[in-house]
Amino acid sequence: MSPRAIESLAVLDWTGWGTRYLFFTGKGGVGKTTIASAVAVAVADSGKRTLVISTDPASNLDDVFGVSAGPGPTAVPGVERLFVSNLDPEAAAAAFKERAVGPYRGVLPESAIASMEEQLSGACTVEIAAFNEFTAVLASPQQTAEFDHVIFDTAPTGHTLRLLTLPSAWSGYVDEHPAGASCLGPLAGLDQRREQYAAAVATLADPALTTLVLVSRAEDSALREAGRASGELAALGVANQRLVVNGVVRDPGDDPAAVAFTGRQAAALAGAPEQLSAMPAGCVELIAGDVTGLGALRQLAGADGHRPVESTQVAEVDLPGLEALVDELDAAGNGVVMTMGKGGVGKTTLAAAISIALVDRGHEVTLSTTDPAAHITDALADAAPDGLTVERIDPAVETARYTDEVLAAASGLDAEGRTLLQEDLRSPCTEEIAVFRAFARTVDAARERIVVLDTAPTGHTLLLLDAAQSYQREVQRTNATVPADVSELLARLRDPEFARMLVVTLPESTPVQEAERLQADLRRAGIEPFGWVINSSLAAAQTTHPTLRARACAELAHIERVQQASAQQTWLVGWQPEAPVGPAALRELSAGAALSRR
Repeated sequence: MSPRAIESLAVLDWTGWGTRYLFFTGKGGVGKTTIASAVAVAVADSGKRTLVISTDPASNLDDVFGVSAGPGPTAVPGVERLFVSNLDPEAAAAAFKERAVGPYRGVLPESAIASMEEQLSGACTVEIAAFNEFTAVLASPQQTAEFDHVIFDTAPTGHTLRLLTLPSAWSGYVDEHPAGASCLGPLAGLDQRREQYAAAVATLADPALTTLVLVSRAEDSALREAGRASGELAALGVANQRLVVNGVVRDPGDDPAAVAFTGRQAAALAGAPEQLSAMPAGCVELIAGDVTGLGALRQLAGADGHRPVESTQVAEVDLPGLEALVDELDAAGNGVVMTMGKGGVGKTTLAAAISIALVDRGHEVTLSTTDPAAHITDALADAAPDGLTVERIDPAVETARYTDEVLAAASGLDAEGRTLLQEDLRSPCTEEIAVFRAFARTVDAARERIVVLDTAPTGHTLLLLDAAQSYQREVQRTNATVPADVSELLARLRDPEFARMLVVTLPESTPVQEAERLQADLRRAGIEPFGWVINSSLAAAQTTHPTLRARACAELAHIERVQQASAQQTWLVGWQPEAPVGPAALRELSAGAALSRR
């Protein structure tokens, strides 16, 4: 994306998009809901009857508009012709789970019921439920005939579309092979919705009807995710795409923090995936805090012009920094330390910084990751100090090995059934299961040294493989045995003297909400986090730039929410003027004193 710089990005202008349907997609925390809402206000203000629909369980659509919306259209006060609707995929997933499990209550043992419920508690079920919700809208245009434009906050993933467009998904495969797939359980009874799904996919792929809007920030991880989603959906025929870069700072003035901020944004844009360069793009300038209310939305969409936020308030925060966390890990000694959280919150950087700090204190440390997007060697700048062993559990290698085993065990399938199983094995659920055994081996090594793991299995995956019946199913599918390190893993991770789970977040609404769900997931597996780390906080930057200073103050509400969510401890790591890459910068990151800036 080298030809594109901040200066070349025009301010977001929705005019000329023209299609009836607009789908917004992007990684968590980039501002999908905010941008979709701002565009919806602009479209409605232009005289078009507009409906904005959310299928995102993390959406804050109600907060943005100041309404309480249900599944039906709800009018937005202050904007003629604008309506909002919340379709709840988690409620739909819960209803589906009960329809599937309910008939067996009182018939099968409680352990079997618990196993069935866990099979249907993962992200795949919610993903399919979300698809069910909005395909019903797309497949029945008469439901929204009164609206000129329908805007969706959150688009389907490429995996969901591939899965639902395979002909054999309609064949009764699920009934014939109920234990043969990780993601197909939610698809039982698909044949009843065949026409609905086919019509929805056709609408998504029609450039005269649909525009896909990729929302990103000018950050490496967000742009990589936008590029991946773009390629995956384009390969399925969803080619009418646009890019919106959110949170851009154009005028840093002479404030050192703001100058560094714009420098990091420019570098991220210069290194973005090439496929993003070819599509129309616009930007939205950084606005402090959570964007709520019609005035802020109109400003965001450019209707009132950009007005810098003036603030004389100074952020006040008093929390221990990363050095205090390292002190505790140093005292605890051997065991496993895990950084967990959604993509883009800085798990890899923090894992590397913690590892180097512990090596400097005399420990033998292994630093490893199960995250395919993680770049541990980049964070270290290929300069690991003596005493630090750097490893990587390669999800692609582990998934390929696991897939080969499953397909070999399913050799009796016909061609269509095999194709469907192959697509199902591309799901995120399969990858989690595939790396599980390698992960267990790495955790086992923590009896003799400190192992720092960037990204761990979710509580759902742990429970899935802990259930006796699930183990038996996996053994039957792969003709494998259950190694001791796997069977002992969950007990080890539940032991606070051995395992220390760190939930990592940013001081922003969506990352905090997603981290809360992650903590709940871990607690279902009987694992209590060691504490939370709030990363990349501007509250300690002492910036004088008006927008950045106001944004720092807006962080305080999220920091307080984290402190309430964490039953244990909370540490705060300040935003860095330069990307913390290489041992020297990582040492500086972990050597910061307790943060108290006024």
